[in-house]
Amino acid sequence: MRSGAKVAVVGGVFVLVAGGLGYGAYSVVLGGGGADGTESASASSEVRTGPPSKSEIEETAKGFLKAWASGDGTAAALLTNNQDIAEPLLTGYSEEAHVTKAVITPGPAVGTKVPYTVKATVSYEGKTKPWSYASELTVVRGLTTGKALVDWQPTVVHPQLTEGASLKTGESSTAAIEAVDHNGKVLDKEKYPSLGPILDSLREKYGDSTGGSPGIETWIEPADAQLPDTTLLTLAKGKPGRLRTTLDAGAQAAAEKAVKQFSGASVVAVKPSTGSIRAVANNPATGFNAAMQGKQAPGSTLKIVTAAMLIEKGLVSANSPVECPKEATWQSRTFHNLGNFALPPTDTFTTSFARSCNTAFIKLIDDTKDDAALAKEARDVFGIGLDWKTGITSVDGSVPEETGGAAAEQYIGQGTVQMNALNMASITATARTGTFRQPVIVPRDLDDRQLAVASRSLSQNVTRQLNDMMRATASWGTGKAAMASVGGDKGAKTGSAEVDGQGTSNSWFTGFSNDLAAAAVVQSGGHGGDAAGPVVAAVLRAGS
Repeated sequence: MRSGAKVAVVGGVFVLVAGGLGYGAYSVVLGGGGADGTESASASSEVRTGPPSKSEIEETAKGFLKAWASGDGTAAALLTNNQDIAEPLLTGYSEEAHVTKAVITPGPAVGTKVPYTVKATVSYEGKTKPWSYASELTVVRGLTTGKALVDWQPTVVHPQLTEGASLKTGESSTAAIEAVDHNGKVLDKEKYPSLGPILDSLREKYGDSTGGSPGIETWIEPADAQLPDTTLLTLAKGKPGRLRTTLDAGAQAAAEKAVKQFSGASVVAVKPSTGSIRAVANNPATGFNAAMQGKQAPGSTLKIVTAAMLIEKGLVSANSPVECPKEATWQSRTFHNLGNFALPPTDTFTTSFARSCNTAFIKLIDDTKDDAALAKEARDVFGIGLDWKTGITSVDGSVPEETGGAAAEQYIGQGTVQMNALNMASITATARTGTFRQPVIVPRDLDDRQLAVASRSLSQNVTRQLNDMMRATASWGTGKAAMASVGGDKGAKTGSAEVDGQGTSNSWFTGFSNDLAAAAVVQSGGHGGDAAGPVVAAVLRAGS
């Protein structure tokens, strides 16, 4: 992906510092090579089984780290369970990443895992820079020889390395960028860590067109040439080109802080009147951009689309009474409300929406006379599945055409429906104005790309009813507690998505305040208002 990485080692010095493993003298084992313990073993020696002992873990980790720290990647690879795959990365540490000095300090073993820190020096064409990070290794029993070996993973070398990726140092192939928000405020990955992979993608795509010049860097080059490089260290800065985004620094800061409350959380904010993406945040912050590339069932937040479809078909209105029993059966599938609650038959559709009554939606399926009605509504009105061109890689959601019980599950955001926080923020933005505006993270005129356009808008009457029902949800429905701190004209929808094999459902929440819509998902967060709700509220407060 980048040019200029030279394969040469000059004066490499590697040091191993005694840490929690109590290092003593150790000789590197240089037996015959092979993957996963396939090195030859004496026919008379006993092959050990079971988990490695504490002493085996310590000795194996000691030998591996000592060999690696000495710059002997081949010897280190022999102490792993996949020598052929490990050796290129371990030898490339000095030859391709140009690490000329490394101090590796191990910590105490925790079970079979041994953590360690690396303090290295990277040198390239007269440019030198210190580089520090932490990682860990795991010791396992070799399947063939029974020897204790390091379980090879790319993260052993660096925590951000993935399968097939490599470390490189050299002149970058694309110019650095200085990304700014819509007001001209600088956005960087140190202050806004969730933007790390996004800024890497923007640089890969637009770096050559922003007027900058290359620098000297250390980066991760992925196995997939379509993916962007990940810059880890800058030895010499090039001249960055200025890239304007649609993001808002205030909303982004609030989003970063909000997702840190949970181990797996994503949030996106979109401006309904323009489709401009104002914030994107994930926890964990590095690697996969789940907020824009994730695919999972969004639970009852999708009832926004279902409600629009039912109202457009004239089957219900916001103020018409609907049934909301404890359970409802459709083609041999029985659906329940959370906690098996029921509502009086005189209560309105708004009440069922605000209280998130599943059965009220299921009982209206018969009247639609079209199993594919929801899929059509999602595509034709809300732009789902129309190949969005946001400016970076993103997934634009999916509501496949289904029949029978599978179609019924979709009515309440379960089954084959696939969404992410970006999609649900966009759905809320469309409901807010009645017209789909494809989300973008950089202006369209930057590259004149073709944006997705939905085939029709909602009528003013349907738009008003959707807004009123979402206002009810935020005022006295399931979103009341989460949205209490949000000002302005506000609305919301909660969701809890059940996932097979997962004890607690995923928490979904989407809402709006004035001209800002946001959606969040928290993995295993439970009810939408409890976990995802406060995340959305924090972003709406900052951006509205």
